[in-house]
Amino acid sequence: MANSTTETIKEKLDIVEFLKDYLSLQSAGKNFKALCPFHKEKTPSFMISPERQTWRCFGCDLGGDIFAFIMRYENLEFAEALKVLAEKAGVELRRLAPADYKFFGLLYDLNESAKKFFQTQLQRSPEARQYLSDRGLNVETIKEFELGFAPPASDNLNLYLINAGYRPEDILRAGLAIKSEKGAQFDRFRGRIMFPIYNNFGKVVGFTGRVLPKFESEKFGKYVNSPETPIFNKSRLLYGFHKSKNFIRENKEVLLVEGQMDFLMSWQTGIKNVVASSGTALTSPHLNVLHRLADRIILSFDNDEAGWSAGERAIDLAESLDFDVRVIVFNKFKDAAEAVKADPKNLKDFVINARPAMEFYFSRYLPEGHPDYSNRKEIRNLRVILGKINNISTPVGRSFWLKELSRRVGVAEKILIEESEKVKEKKNSPSLQNKENEDILQREKFSRKDVISQKVLSAALGHGSFEVVEDVVSYLSPEYQKILEIIRTGGRSSDDPRVDEIIDLIVLKSEKPEEKEMVDLKINLFQEHLKKRRNDITHRIRLAESVNDEGAINSALQELNNLNSSNVEFN
Repeated sequence: MANSTTETIKEKLDIVEFLKDYLSLQSAGKNFKALCPFHKEKTPSFMISPERQTWRCFGCDLGGDIFAFIMRYENLEFAEALKVLAEKAGVELRRLAPADYKFFGLLYDLNESAKKFFQTQLQRSPEARQYLSDRGLNVETIKEFELGFAPPASDNLNLYLINAGYRPEDILRAGLAIKSEKGAQFDRFRGRIMFPIYNNFGKVVGFTGRVLPKFESEKFGKYVNSPETPIFNKSRLLYGFHKSKNFIRENKEVLLVEGQMDFLMSWQTGIKNVVASSGTALTSPHLNVLHRLADRIILSFDNDEAGWSAGERAIDLAESLDFDVRVIVFNKFKDAAEAVKADPKNLKDFVINARPAMEFYFSRYLPEGHPDYSNRKEIRNLRVILGKINNISTPVGRSFWLKELSRRVGVAEKILIEESEKVKEKKNSPSLQNKENEDILQREKFSRKDVISQKVLSAALGHGSFEVVEDVVSYLSPEYQKILEIIRTGGRSSDDPRVDEIIDLIVLKSEKPEEKEMVDLKINLFQEHLKKRRNDITHRIRLAESVNDEGAINSALQELNNLNSSNVEFN
């Protein structure tokens, strides 16, 4: 993104006025202070400078401008933050930066157009409306969350968008269409109830499609999601959060359910402090967003082994982040949606009676009656519980549950502490550490130039514009030039597993760099380029010497001399 665009936005938005919507500010001389939203504190150490239009927390050492704040607070990519702040500032991105508008702004427009198309198709399909009614949703909820229907024909949406003026390649880039092996383009979503996925500001960034029962087949997944795009990252988005965040903030408590229907039925029954993970694995970014608003999290997962396995991972992650974790157990119901459909009062009762996470683990892993610790299975289960207690972030919490476990199993607390230490030692063994540090081993697959190339492309992606790397494209290897073209057009996959692996690394590590850091990366890339050129020329010289080709030797030496005297400056 050209500097002029971001600077224009910052000139129009005063950081103090903007942060008043997020924080309770106090005057501190020329500056303002507040409690930091990014770590727990009792004394304000978060300072805002109106003169410099920046903020910094002297407790956790985070800081930056208005962009840095909203990206961290709302868990946004730079492109999304730019879109949000541009709208708030009244800056038209299409006019100021057409190249960057094309990169991500167009994707918002396409998803919005697709949402309206799906809404219209739902009104034309009695069968789809009947399915939603049978599931328990009323008309008001369907309208509020803008549900729709993708007809079963192969190219209805594609043709609709093309007739609306969008190019086929842009529809593909937005993840709304896919290509067959023969190159034909057709709709990604067909014969499905469509749930729009919103970012934290209520902009549609993608979709989940649930196939109608009559179209269910082993060939097609029951649920299909939009692919990752520059505006859609499922590891950062929670379904319904744009509607529920204020209710979560008021209650200091959040109910986390598994799917869109669970969310919608919970919302419909009056529970508004709710979000859904939308069937994807819960991540630290998800929980960090919630922890800024809530101290307690109530977890609700499908009442089967797969659901509780996912639930355990969520419990452990939430415990490690210092949430007060409670768990709902749906005795005779499969999930929250089914419980609400049977009786709207059910879910409220389940929420009120949600158990502490360790109570759930005790019921799941401790046998009924007196345990027999000559039984290896019961010892393994006891160690599982000790591992869960070790995962609790506070010493007081760990001590409380060790005492409670000792009382329940009839084993002295001292013995349990000894056993707990053995569990820790096993977890920290070299073999497990190697497994946990798999990313380090992955990096060993790549050369220094590969790693630098990845950092350069990650920086460009985080910057929101690939113009910043145009001056070093020629120094990238053909493989990384190919990768650049893929991600430049919003792609996140290819036909090559190695390329896909590299793209994943680039996307995961994307962040906006400081200007000096960007220049340093370019210099390092240029130096690696020179090193490879020198090696290639040296090899040619040796080959020429082996056959006494003086002309080739002199030519290569001249080329090497020119290379050694070359100098490039980067902006």
